[in-house]
Amino acid sequence: MNVPDPGSLIVEPNDRILVTGAAGFIGRRVVNALLEMGCRNLRCLTRPSSKIAGLDEVIRAHDKTAHVEVMTGNLLIPQDCAAAVKDVDVVFHLAAGRGEKSFPDAFLNSVVTTRNLLDACVAQGNIRRFVNMSSFAVYQNRHNPKGRLLDESAPIEEHPELRANSYCFAKTEQDKLVSEYGQRFGIPYVMIRPGWVYGPGNPGIHGRVGIGTFGVFLHLGGGNTMPLTYVDNCADAVVLAGLTKNVDGEVFNVVDDDLPSSRKFLRLYKRNVKRFRSFYVPHAVTYYLCSMWEKYSKWSQGQLPPAYNVRFWHANWKRTRYSNAKLKAKVGWRPSVPTSEGLRRHFEACLAGESHA
Repeated sequence: MNVPDPGSLIVEPNDRILVTGAAGFIGRRVVNALLEMGCRNLRCLTRPSSKIAGLDEVIRAHDKTAHVEVMTGNLLIPQDCAAAVKDVDVVFHLAAGRGEKSFPDAFLNSVVTTRNLLDACVAQGNIRRFVNMSSFAVYQNRHNPKGRLLDESAPIEEHPELRANSYCFAKTEQDKLVSEYGQRFGIPYVMIRPGWVYGPGNPGIHGRVGIGTFGVFLHLGGGNTMPLTYVDNCADAVVLAGLTKNVDGEVFNVVDDDLPSSRKFLRLYKRNVKRFRSFYVPHAVTYYLCSMWEKYSKWSQGQLPPAYNVRFWHANWKRTRYSNAKLKAKVGWRPSVPTSEGLRRHFEACLAGESHA
């Protein structure tokens, strides 16, 4: 990260910063980026079940220059939220429900937790910024006004429940909640929306490339651009957008430069990790199959869950371009890890046995 001029930041080195989800894949990199920027007073909130070895390693590397408090808590408990934000100036909210397949679980662990944290911020007062970690999953990408370019002006899903994806639903509702608290209570906030955050710790092949089924990998992305951001680059973007002055209320998409196509990513994965059979399914066919799946689900009254539908197709497999221009212009971000190097590290982690296709 290029360390910015201290005068361009909303905090002083000793101001207290809270990071929720600090032990997570992105969270511990955000902690490291904050420490490298010179922030010396951090509070890291982790779940009781979190594995914190990676976070401990980051803290040990900076333990002589900073005070880092590790707090265990549950954002579903209002008292834990109040304790977490006590005397805090900036909140980086990275904790979120992941892997929940049911809508109630996703809502509980992303939306209710965020509401509790925001309520604690309102009660605490004087919060300089609430940094909300969102996702590309919230964009609907069906009626893109700029013709295949997805940037921060793209509309979000108005009815995320119709995509039949609990993560999309929860993140969209979370974003709405943060915006509402900004309007009603004056909580200054920024939204960070990364594409696919990849790297060691989150290995494998994203669904935008394709899916494995019946022993064959169905390649669905074709020549589509992959909205990748290497995890260290993403963490740098989160910190810069979170601490730079005069960006309250802004949304920032995070993708790297020199993005590969889905086809190129799959080819490199096979070359560097392992060989396996794959079959390319053309875009027209994937759209038709998603449409038929959705129609059959409606006809059968839910006998077959609408896991694949037209909204899902637009969000994941429609030919789309991506921009990081706003992030560069507003906060001076530049990806410190080139895509070629990020992919090399990612494939190396995959080869080490962290995942398989």
